[in-house]
Amino acid sequence: MVAFGKKLRESQIQEWQRYYIDYKLMKKKLNRYTQQIEVGTENHLIVLKDFSRLLDCEIEKFVMFLLEQQGILASRLSNLREQYDSLLEQADGEKISELQDAYRSVGRDLLRILFFVEMNAIGLRKILKKFDKRFGFRFTNYYVKTRANHPYSQLRQVCKHVGIGAVVGAISRNLADLQDNRGTYISIYDQPAFSHPDPVVDSIRAAVDRLSNSTDFLHYLGKHALIMPEELPSSSEDPTDNIYHFMSLLLNLANTFLYMVNTYIIVPTADRYTMNLGAAATVCGAVIGSMAVAQVFSSVYFSAWSNRSYMRPLVFSSIVLLVGNTLYALAYDLDSLSVLLIGRLFCGLGSARAVNRRYISDCVPLKLRMQASAGFVSASALGMACGPALACLFQTNFKIYKLTFNEVTLPGWAMALAWLVYLLWLCISFREPSRESKENVVPEESNSGRYINISVDNNSTQPLLMNSNAKQQDEDGDEDCDDAEEDGDKDCDEVQKQVNSIVSAYRLLTPSVKVQLLIYFMLKYAMEIVLAESSLITGYYFIWSTSSVAIFLACLGLTVLPVNVLIGSYVSNIFEERQVLLASEILVCIGILLSFHILTSYSVPQYVGSALLTFVSAEVLEGVNLSLLSRVMSSRLSRGTFNGGLLSTEAGTLARVVADGTITLAGYLGVSKVLNTTLIPSLFICVCSIVATCFTYNSLY
Repeated sequence: MVAFGKKLRESQIQEWQRYYIDYKLMKKKLNRYTQQIEVGTENHLIVLKDFSRLLDCEIEKFVMFLLEQQGILASRLSNLREQYDSLLEQADGEKISELQDAYRSVGRDLLRILFFVEMNAIGLRKILKKFDKRFGFRFTNYYVKTRANHPYSQLRQVCKHVGIGAVVGAISRNLADLQDNRGTYISIYDQPAFSHPDPVVDSIRAAVDRLSNSTDFLHYLGKHALIMPEELPSSSEDPTDNIYHFMSLLLNLANTFLYMVNTYIIVPTADRYTMNLGAAATVCGAVIGSMAVAQVFSSVYFSAWSNRSYMRPLVFSSIVLLVGNTLYALAYDLDSLSVLLIGRLFCGLGSARAVNRRYISDCVPLKLRMQASAGFVSASALGMACGPALACLFQTNFKIYKLTFNEVTLPGWAMALAWLVYLLWLCISFREPSRESKENVVPEESNSGRYINISVDNNSTQPLLMNSNAKQQDEDGDEDCDDAEEDGDKDCDEVQKQVNSIVSAYRLLTPSVKVQLLIYFMLKYAMEIVLAESSLITGYYFIWSTSSVAIFLACLGLTVLPVNVLIGSYVSNIFEERQVLLASEILVCIGILLSFHILTSYSVPQYVGSALLTFVSAEVLEGVNLSLLSRVMSSRLSRGTFNGGLLSTEAGTLARVVADGTITLAGYLGVSKVLNTTLIPSLFICVCSIVATCFTYNSLY
């Protein structure tokens, strides 16, 4: 979007700057209100009414100009329609080409209008947040609630884009008709896939989608990786084009897939393995959780390592995982629970998900980044399903020399072989991005959250321009930059520099982001309880075999992608994401309640139904929560060591550690009480997250 802002002609700047919401004027008003309230000459009610009136006037100024510009475009399109009709009887290729260029010119002007709308919407959002923070009451809630659904509200023009949609439709339809398929009488309405979208139309659609928060499955799934790309490139040449290497990206996704397989392949047999080594079945919680414990630390050093290299941490990860799985498999013949735990710790120390995510962020072109992000999430989901499914196949028992190969050791041996093959593939095919190319990319990212101010003669009205990443800028960062502009005592570059400590990252978390991280912790805790204790619970209550447990877990894992298709393509376009978020939390809570063993008998339908409800609801909750999180998290957390992806990974990993620890501790009370004992903290955390969501509901946009 910034690229189109830079292309605004000087004459347009002089004309259009008068119609931006006057952010500086509004900020001065807030300062004046603060002083008046402190000395007691003004009260909050009068301030609220006066500021509402001022904001109404600013929005009216912007909306009237927007309608005027839409009318100009409509007039131009009407004239082009007449020219088009006159060409129907002719076969003049040159005139048809000129007409296509004319439609593209209208499209580029529409992009400038969309840029204008987006900047005003951002300025409006910022001033509402600033008012709430300055005066301590929910002006945003009051203002939006009273204006959003009123039939004469001009605020609706900021959120609804019916007129713009009509212009987009006219441009895209006519450009499609002017393609080589003209004369076939096939409409884009009848066969949308038949037309070849023009690059200008693609850019317009991306801008409209961003304004209206509409989504599709690909973009919805891509947001789960918490890799927040610019919707439109900030320059005509993307510097990552020079360092993009498809095979290296494929190796990163393969690493993600194999690691998730490695995580869940032992779940169906972990309790049997611990009993074979003379420990209680509930120690399986410690075995499964030890990998997550190590991952808490490995995520940080891998994230820091990825600042300097990509191949070296991936090689290190593969070697550590090879050693870890070998130790896991050898523990049976060594009859050592310690070796078993050390092997799983090594597996956790090899978690390179931070590197996988960082490679997509730094080395994949913008036009492919959303697809790569969706691939990252899909690889994780498939690995989660394939892990238990593979465990189902290892139903054999034989020896080679002194090494035993059975249902509990084969997962370790199989993964050790898989990581050995991957390591060889990595050394042969991976291409480390050149240092020079990477340095050229960094400035683009380091400026991705900065403000771009249009220079005007009248300094009292300077529109606040930001790119798509800056929309996630947090309140504190916004105000620091504003103060830097106003007082000159702090440079905005300093404010926008990447975060290099966990303390700095924590300071950037707004209350709504903290609540969403709590939700993420809760859902991962609930999912881990369902998965990690499945073999233990089904073995105690239903005497299921390893194959039955593996099939059950694989079926749970296979629900991930279909559920995300449903939510991404349909539900999120019908309901607000915060509505889906709260509904999903309630369903998770219901699933947990149904899981309790209260009656004398505990049936398979009750267990399977409640587990399915809990797991699927948690999947929906994860998708919606991460989609919201990717939109509201500070742009400063989109890069550097302590980025948003690392924070979410740490929250989820800690949840798994606590859940697996709960299962192990509950084992001291006896296997018969493990189910209810582990569900109680899960229910408590779920209720706390629902209450926290209700308190911050109005700030979840």
